[in-house]
Amino acid sequence: MSLEVNDVMAQCPLCNSLYEIEVYCPNCKNKLEDSGKVSDYLDPYGHYNDEETVKMGDGYPNTAKDQICPHLMVCRECSYDEVRFIREI
Repeated sequence: MSLEVNDVMAQCPLCNSLYEIEVYCPNCKNKLEDSGKVSDYLDPYGHYNDEETVKMGDGYPNTAKDQICPHLMVCRECSYDEVRFIREI
């Protein structure tokens, strides 16, 4: 059995430490910290599921179809947070 190009799942470059994102707080201008995937906060056992199952329950209807990974970005100075959608590669 051989793998086709379409059989390979896209991977989040932040989750896999391929690169870092540099985003700044609109309130205090400090660098926001990547606090990981939003789905990690929704289901404490979610990391045991396959990625497609996790994406069905992450609260964003198009993450699987659009191949994006929602990451929670948090300011440790003023507690501002936002979700950034990272394009999977």
